[in-house]
Amino acid sequence: MRDQLASLIRDVPNFPKPGILFKDVTPLLADPAGLALAVEIMANPFRAARIDVVVGPESRGFIFGTAIATSLSAGFVPARKRGKLPYRTRSIEYALEYGTDCLEIHEDAVKPGSRVLIADDLLATGGTMRACIELIRQLGGEVVGATVLIELAALGGRQFLADRAKNDATPTTLQSVLTY
Repeated sequence: MRDQLASLIRDVPNFPKPGILFKDVTPLLADPAGLALAVEIMANPFRAARIDVVVGPESRGFIFGTAIATSLSAGFVPARKRGKLPYRTRSIEYALEYGTDCLEIHEDAVKPGSRVLIADDLLATGGTMRACIELIRQLGGEVVGATVLIELAALGGRQFLADRAKNDATPTTLQSVLTY
């Protein structure tokens, strides 16, 4: 099954800049059976977890997060870049390889005590995932786990998250469907 999904991920060399091998998920998104399989594999470990909401970071986290939320009969909460949400927000800045970025969630989107799953297309350095975890915790949510379609293991995101889990409630379950 995972081989079927891997066959639908296109490698694009030198995108978005020279030296990068981009994992393009758009062929998978265009394939109904592949998309359904990806969502099923991403959601299955959390079926018994009583998830209240799925948080998906901008932008491909919206695609996978919404489908997973529907599959789990949960709500969906977008984590957006600064200035994209119309209501009062909670925001967090986080480090990127070169500089910083910011994610925001509506302050009323995650209720205290809500059981939350984070869903995204990719785990690279772990910065975006960590920012989502911190935002959810600030709003009083419980991060039950995280699920990603692709993990780029060489970039150390899993270890980054594990190192920070020693002192806080980072998800105990981090699932990646495909690891490169």
